[in-house]
Amino acid sequence: MAQLPTRNTPDARGTAPSRRSPGGAARPGAAARITAAARRAWPALAAYAVARALGVAVILANSPKGLLDVLASRWDSAWYVLIAEEGYPATCARQGELCRYAFLPLYPTLIRGAAAVLPLSTRAAAWVIAVLASVMAAWGVYAVAERVAGRRTAVIAVVMWGIVPHAVVQSMAYTETLFTALAAWALYAVLTRRWITAAVLAVFAGLTRPTGVAVVAMVVACALWELRPGPGREERPVARLLTAAAVAPLGWCCWFAWVALRAGQWDGYLRVQRRWGTTFDGGAYTLRHLAAVFGQRAISLDKAVIAATIGASVVLLVVCVLQRRPAPLLVYAVSVLVITLGTTGYFNSKARFLLTDFVLLLPLAAPLARARPVIAWTVLAGAALMSSGYGSYLLTVSNHSP
Repeated sequence: MAQLPTRNTPDARGTAPSRRSPGGAARPGAAARITAAARRAWPALAAYAVARALGVAVILANSPKGLLDVLASRWDSAWYVLIAEEGYPATCARQGELCRYAFLPLYPTLIRGAAAVLPLSTRAAAWVIAVLASVMAAWGVYAVAERVAGRRTAVIAVVMWGIVPHAVVQSMAYTETLFTALAAWALYAVLTRRWITAAVLAVFAGLTRPTGVAVVAMVVACALWELRPGPGREERPVARLLTAAAVAPLGWCCWFAWVALRAGQWDGYLRVQRRWGTTFDGGAYTLRHLAAVFGQRAISLDKAVIAATIGASVVLLVVCVLQRRPAPLLVYAVSVLVITLGTTGYFNSKARFLLTDFVLLLPLAAPLARARPVIAWTVLAGAALMSSGYGSYLLTVSNHSP
């Protein structure tokens, strides 16, 4: 595993963060640092907001239904709203008892809390939380990309994340945006050696999606790697590293244990997932469906895009490895890809799950950032239009949930 950057090594802008300014003044407080970070990120966040607003506008223009009916009332959105309103105890016709425990608790808990304290319906609260989380996720993507690749690449990466084919999910009451926000800021915390912050974010990620295991693996692997013996490592924060490694898995493990207690079986959570058709088979399910897609004479648009997304993700991961991206990014990217492609379940959800693997966008964002601005933004504008059209297709034409 590559050496993590230290607080005294130059960052992507060529400056070395320190606790004191050159004149000896104290380092700015947290509020000042957040304000400065927001000022650097605002062009990326503004461009991201424009891209997502375009996507939502195209969907509403092509649908007779209202915003909440389209973006906060269908498929998984309906499950999260239902759990927020009624809780977890229930029996489903197909999945049997404990069926709702397949959906992790952080998002529905936030929905219930927001609906209780704000003048919002449960559906509206679910959508508002998802949208706010998308902004925090975009900011987190920017922070990580700026740290490892510079500001121009970071801006491009954020816009690209907002216009990938399945970016419409970022405007729906789904958990992808909340999870990406937690994952991105956990990555940034590890890159900047804020180990306890990273561990706490990993706990919440583990309570958001099953792929929270990827964030946990990233934090634990990097913390333990830093503990390895070697010269010049006397100043390691051993206590914080050990604490981070111990705390990071608690969210996912506690939910696993809670479902086991409710089911009366140690593998209760795994049994619930199997009833939903989700198991880990090492990728055999994904390969079979890819073969079926490419073996058909007539391929639906959504299946073609999903297959292309999977293929591109594998190629981009190889490029990230060859480019020797920082170790935390590689651990996270590999973990998300392995979990997504290695599990059975609903094939059409594969591309949506890969939305959270934003690290894979860096090999595309970097060369586009080096292009002339007029070329870069023309390419991005064209991609945004295509993404908006495809998002409208997914929600108004396709018979399959994204």
